[in-house]
Amino acid sequence: MDKVRVAVIGATGYTGAELLRLLLGHPQVQVTRVVGHGKAGQPIAQVLPSFHGVLDGTIAAFDADDVRAHADVAFLALPHGAAAAVAKELRARGVLVLDLSADFRLHDRAVHAEWYGADHAPELAKDAVYGLPELHREALRTADLIAVPGCFPTASTLALAPLLRERLVLTKGLVIDAKTGVSGAGRSPLPNTHFPETSEGIRAYKAGGQHRHTPEIEQELSRVAGEAIRVVFTPHLVPMTRGILATAYAIAVDEGTTAARCTEAARALYAGSPVVSVLEPGSHPDTLWVRGSARAHVAYARDERTGTIVAMAAIDNLGKGASGQAVQCLNVRLGFNEDAGLRGVAMFP
Repeated sequence: MDKVRVAVIGATGYTGAELLRLLLGHPQVQVTRVVGHGKAGQPIAQVLPSFHGVLDGTIAAFDADDVRAHADVAFLALPHGAAAAVAKELRARGVLVLDLSADFRLHDRAVHAEWYGADHAPELAKDAVYGLPELHREALRTADLIAVPGCFPTASTLALAPLLRERLVLTKGLVIDAKTGVSGAGRSPLPNTHFPETSEGIRAYKAGGQHRHTPEIEQELSRVAGEAIRVVFTPHLVPMTRGILATAYAIAVDEGTTAARCTEAARALYAGSPVVSVLEPGSHPDTLWVRGSARAHVAYARDERTGTIVAMAAIDNLGKGASGQAVQCLNVRLGFNEDAGLRGVAMFP
């Protein structure tokens, strides 16, 4: 069987480099184009030193006709606002597009405009399928434009979706506290993400409903619950490179909502996923257990004093939170084994 030809556009950032790493180990994929903007013309191994002796060639400038001539699939690891125009050019040429930006994630384009500004390809948005296989596997099988989810929404949704689907918790008063590694801020250095300002502290940011992933979380949880969901979502930056730990709090509907019942609901929902593991009740997922992998660990506990369910999910923000999830979507779309190229275990310790 011929391998699928794949281009990675925006390959020089963290998610792009992670895509290359995973795709090079995929048995049914051939990387045929490595595309970047500011680094075009430079050797791949110079820009991404970890690929010395592994991936030859230079970074190519983006040209839609060139991508079409050499690839059947394109992953877009581009900033929000920049991906839509590229996706439009590639879809016009029949290229299957998996977009890792937020340009197509929100179905309500008025909500998109509120949180992200101008809509650069509104005619494409209606065709985009949200790329969380655990919830949208069937729709992904025929999608030609896949909106790969954000990292915080992935962890938060995986934790809460089983509870809302089985109506085990109240739909009001949902609180999500999430911790993330610094790589989520991207490769370009910023004053508040360089080493001296992150290595010895932890802080909340964009609190009070200000984080752009809030409407994405609410969109997916609302679809599961069958009613409009609002959440209090507070992200925190912690001094590590990779990982997200989402800890969500929800009020149990009654005494029957035990940690064991929540675990059972999650195992039923994620039975078809080769990358989501539901741990035993009372377990505490650790980002170290999933670091460098495309896996997710989910677990539940119940606070008997308050009737609160504590729902936890740990992922690698560059793995299941971005590039690994994109590869999982590709596998579903093309009928490959869903974990093809994703079977590597976490880098422990």
